[in-house]
Amino acid sequence: MLVIASSNAGKVEEIAAMLGPMDIRLGVQPGELVVEETGSSFAENARLKAATVARFTGAWSLADDSGLVVDALNGAPGVYSARYGPDAASRQARLLAELKGSLYRAASLVSALALANPLGEILLETQGECRGEILEQPRGTAKGYGDIFWIRAAGCTYGELPTSQRLKFGSRGRAVRSVAADIKRLLNLRMGLHEI
Repeated sequence: MLVIASSNAGKVEEIAAMLGPMDIRLGVQPGELVVEETGSSFAENARLKAATVARFTGAWSLADDSGLVVDALNGAPGVYSARYGPDAASRQARLLAELKGSLYRAASLVSALALANPLGEILLETQGECRGEILEQPRGTAKGYGDIFWIRAAGCTYGELPTSQRLKFGSRGRAVRSVAADIKRLLNLRMGLHEI
């Protein structure tokens, strides 16, 4: 079994879809397990979550830590992206207020992934990045960062991207795509399944 280390149902569903068909059953992080994100980087938080969930469940675990990095704000909100305000609308409003009047609005969505074996040992890591810029006004209805993060190559905001395009343009999609085959091969070999 591969446990997606997240209590966010949307993130679990998105990662599972990005991995594609697997010969291994997917599970979700137990509801009673809360992993504090105490790392100073996305990679540290992904490793922490993967190792903790793997040891707790006794199963392989894949964790993601993602966030928004704004150049003009010295990388903020960064690892604090989900805690930049009490809800998505507040986080968006705070970010727009901090960038008010700024001409330099370059930013990145960053996603770090880590795969841990049942002992909590990290065997695979990667990071994906999606460059873009922060709009002055939101486009969309989600009220979060996705409505203000413009992806020039896609010609839309992240929030406007169809799920099928997030694999191509999104930071999580890029991270998953870069290691999906390795994850499948590693799990199949370790679990004695045939190679894909």
